[in-house]
Amino acid sequence: MTPTAAIRPYRPGDAPALDDICVRTAHNGQDSRPFYADPGILPVIFAAPYVHLDPSLAFVLDDGHGRAVGYILGTADTPRFAEEFRSTWLPRVADRHPAPEGPPRTPDEVMAGLLHRPERMIVPELAAYPAHLHIDLLPGWQGRGHGRALMRTFLRALRGRGVPAVHLVMATANTRARAFYDRMGFHEIEVPDPGEVTCLGRTTDEPDRP
Repeated sequence: MTPTAAIRPYRPGDAPALDDICVRTAHNGQDSRPFYADPGILPVIFAAPYVHLDPSLAFVLDDGHGRAVGYILGTADTPRFAEEFRSTWLPRVADRHPAPEGPPRTPDEVMAGLLHRPERMIVPELAAYPAHLHIDLLPGWQGRGHGRALMRTFLRALRGRGVPAVHLVMATANTRARAFYDRMGFHEIEVPDPGEVTCLGRTTDEPDRP
């Protein structure tokens, strides 16, 4: 019998696969490796701290052979997460990725600036959406309903914690991702000076569109 892909909770052994998925999808949904001298900084910001600080809110798409080929992860409480990112996570990784001196000049320095400024996650306009998430799937696993299933799993977990709403921050240029989020019932949230990103949010109990 051919193994069937399935969603399951994150396991510590999934960490290298999650890092790889993050790197291979971080540039507007495409492979980030051509654009960074050290693309390993991307999972250090957008994947690894979540499974370190809040592993019970991390779920993976298992290819049926035990290998993670997609994930959804996040936090139920963004202000608390930002505090723990600074106090607990940043000391573990700061030496490998020092903060840039002066204005960032390269994509790597832009990411290093984000790493060293976790308070950027706390945006007053997003206070009514206390949770936030990141979701990524390897290209060969996209467009097959797995993203919807991952999102439903994550929203169910948030509801179980009594969390009323969730937000995400995406690259505005990633129009394919935006179409997916629209189908999942997310709406745009206006924030000051968004730059190259768009903020989206939704309640955790609102049904998604078919």
